[in-house]
Amino acid sequence: MPPSPAPRKVIIDVDPGIDDAVALALALFDPRLEVVAVTAVGGNVPPAQATENLQALVGFLDPPRLPRLGVAAGDVVLPARPFSMHGTDGLGGAEVPRVPLHGGHLSEKVIWECLKAHPREITIIALGPLTNVSRVLARDPSIVELIGELVICGGTVHGAGSATPVADFNFYCDPAAARHVLREPVTKTLVPLETTSQVVLGFSLLDELPDDFSRAGRILRRMLGHAFRAHRQILGSEGICLHDVVALVAATNPELFERVTVAADVETAGELTAGMLVVDRRQTRQWRPNVDLLVGCDATAVQDCILRGFAAAADAT
Repeated sequence: MPPSPAPRKVIIDVDPGIDDAVALALALFDPRLEVVAVTAVGGNVPPAQATENLQALVGFLDPPRLPRLGVAAGDVVLPARPFSMHGTDGLGGAEVPRVPLHGGHLSEKVIWECLKAHPREITIIALGPLTNVSRVLARDPSIVELIGELVICGGTVHGAGSATPVADFNFYCDPAAARHVLREPVTKTLVPLETTSQVVLGFSLLDELPDDFSRAGRILRRMLGHAFRAHRQILGSEGICLHDVVALVAATNPELFERVTVAADVETAGELTAGMLVVDRRQTRQWRPNVDLLVGCDATAVQDCILRGFAAAADAT
């Protein structure tokens, strides 16, 4: 029997946020992944709250291998949000025990140091705005050669946005960073809003969650219960989409997704279109292909992966 492959080294960049928190809980207990670092970025919540949520989640879940933690830069100015699906604390009032903040290194420094320590071995899974990744690349342009792969949750293929009529939230938060990262010569996979939205989780999901005797089960039940209520009250939807969780599955189970290689950029200056993903669809394409775009998925199989991830996280906690 052949030996199992070594776990894949990943850095998870998050702005927790319920779906970020759920993705993080699954990743920390996935035996196929070695989470070498988890880095906070402002987005769903302000930078300080993102850092606090990240530290609280990792401390509460207590994974067998503790990752390095990165602190979100406090100088990030986020656009105003008309509403929040994530509650006042970003975690749907899950009441995760808070841990004292101990300074720590900025996320961009943690990412840079990990890439230096493991050249071409690390996949960065970017589940929030691309601020941190852009800052790492701006700080040391040569670091691009040390990134194994970059999986990005963001963008919208057909211009049907969420934060604005044409932009998803992650790209809308920092359009300049999204443009910078997409233009860099690194292997990139983009998981857009249309693809993550194909996986709609119904209310019956709550019956399939682990019980709250496990730490993972306890916070999953609280966060996802809030998510269902928020989707019903704010969007009038009976189902929820966990966009960041689907992006995580795209990293662990790429065979479940349909991909095309495209030439893409991000609008940064438009009064109505900042953050919009622009794909060159001309018959004679003028731009060079620069990203693999996931345009579809086996939604049932992806949901099965998510449910198995819930069970694995609960068994380990």
